[in-house]
Amino acid sequence: MKIVTVVGARPQFIKAAAVSRALRKSCAEVLVHTGQHYDDNMSRVFFDELDIPPPDYHLGIGSGSHGAQTGAMLSAIEDVLLAEKPDRVMVYGDTNSTLAGALAAAKLHIPVAHVEAGLRSFNRRMPEEINRVLTDHLSDLLFCPSPAAVANLAGEGVAAGVHLVGDVMYEALIHAVAVAERKSDVLGRLRLQAGQYALATIHRAENTDDPPRLVRLMDALQEISRHRPVVFPVHPRTRRRLESIERAQQSGDVRLLEPMGYLDMVRLEAAASVLLTDSGGMQKEAYWLHVPCVTLREETEWVETVQQGWNTLAGADGDKIVQAARNAVRPMAGEDAYQGAGSVSRLVQALAGISPSGK
Repeated sequence: MKIVTVVGARPQFIKAAAVSRALRKSCAEVLVHTGQHYDDNMSRVFFDELDIPPPDYHLGIGSGSHGAQTGAMLSAIEDVLLAEKPDRVMVYGDTNSTLAGALAAAKLHIPVAHVEAGLRSFNRRMPEEINRVLTDHLSDLLFCPSPAAVANLAGEGVAAGVHLVGDVMYEALIHAVAVAERKSDVLGRLRLQAGQYALATIHRAENTDDPPRLVRLMDALQEISRHRPVVFPVHPRTRRRLESIERAQQSGDVRLLEPMGYLDMVRLEAAASVLLTDSGGMQKEAYWLHVPCVTLREETEWVETVQQGWNTLAGADGDKIVQAARNAVRPMAGEDAYQGAGSVSRLVQALAGISPSGK
């Protein structure tokens, strides 16, 4: 079987690292990097650190409006599919790369497999939500990370081709944690003590493209940093937005850093006292690493992390963010809601036409 895999952003690189290692034992894989994350610290470093095979195609699309970016990707991916003639296209997650890959394949009548299918925030103002819904309805194989995701698809009338395989990001994370403990010296470089700092990331348009909201988030981080350092690797888009807003000079210790490689980020996450983020991937990583998380959104696709007490939804409410960070505690660890162990094997079995044990 020949599979074209389309990736373009950090979370997709991480998942593809785990899946490709197993997939290439039995299938021919052609890896396409759209270039959605084009900064070296957001892209190439992940391929190097996670031992992902170099892309067979690098489309170099770069940034742009949603329509322009998705349209450019659609055209370029179509050219790849016409040249490669794969048996199937596989896409990950909820980015513009995901939708472009699925749409290009569907228009050429090539079957689509969607990894991380069925997630819903039920907020149609999020571009990611639109991408998820459309990609799921274009796919004939839908690999779900949780029973809630399966239920979401059933509620939309999607039942055929749905497989509950678990979350493949888990196996990539566990592999990276072991490597990071040996290779990453980020705590020493930044003069940090384990458990004595908070780690923050902000990148979603709902937070970065609304100046008053972004100011509220930054003010909350400043308040938290009066009691412990807040380490903040800044996404390139977020940095541009921060440079354009006016804020009063405040005391505190918010450390604005360049984006980190995955190994350094995993090491920072594992040793933090609390994570503050709008990233879906980091919510899960915090959950698996048993680090309390404060999510800077009003809703999350990863509802299980909230239900089990590891995650607090705070939106852009400064008081709620500060209170949640100060009161963050590690609850008792329970059963993994995402069935991460063995998820890659179940996915590859389903691709091969074998009903996975997790279905």
